[in-house]
Amino acid sequence: MSKVAKVFERTPTLKDVPTHYCPGCGHGIAHRLIAETIDELGIRGRTIGIAPVGCAVLAYDYLDIDMIEVAHGRAPAVATGMKRTNPDMIIFSYQGDGDLASIGAAEILHAAHRGEQITVIFINNAIYGMTGGQMAPTTLLGQVTTTTPDGRKALGQGYPLQVCELFALLPGTIYIERCALHTPAEVKKAKKAIKHAFELQVDAAPGMALVELLSQCPVGWRMSPADAVDWVENEMKKVFPLGRFKDTQSSGV
Repeated sequence: MSKVAKVFERTPTLKDVPTHYCPGCGHGIAHRLIAETIDELGIRGRTIGIAPVGCAVLAYDYLDIDMIEVAHGRAPAVATGMKRTNPDMIIFSYQGDGDLASIGAAEILHAAHRGEQITVIFINNAIYGMTGGQMAPTTLLGQVTTTTPDGRKALGQGYPLQVCELFALLPGTIYIERCALHTPAEVKKAKKAIKHAFELQVDAAPGMALVELLSQCPVGWRMSPADAVDWVENEMKKVFPLGRFKDTQSSGV
């Protein structure tokens, strides 16, 4: 009998436990990319993750590192304190769009403007997932949510907030990139971006690095997982174009 080649295995920092995420959700993919990055960089023993209330609140169940659970929106404030008092540690926040772009908008904006040396992983699924599918700052115009049953309208409800475009303008940010998690090719690009963001902190680069990840939310969007993948490709990418918006540490920038 011929031997079967092993082409895939769990990276050590990713715990071998069942997931609580809904079928088709992108959070599990993001967790694996973070875990792989931590293991490849050899920083497992000096990394602290900070996750606020939201779908990612149980990230400590999946990442075998020191984790801190914080109040909704307050991850950047706690990350600031952790990094300033533990400058040799690698500190990252893991935040959703309702958290980072709404409830915690002041915290992330000022942490970025101060140039705090933290890494931010920002999950954009265009909705409040955990609390019932309400409109988030990133909800698309016309998108139906529990609080916009007729679709989001610019008049009265505003426009989708484009975090990368906004934060790239701040002098305290050193690396801003938007990726997606809906296809294998895009996941590969997301891994590269996440690893670069962590590497900058490992190298003590002066400032904040933020990676935005467009992520599927089939249950919140009331779609099948396959339709959610198509929606990221055909709708979300129009409003949130993928790409690198800033990298002050690369040669020639």
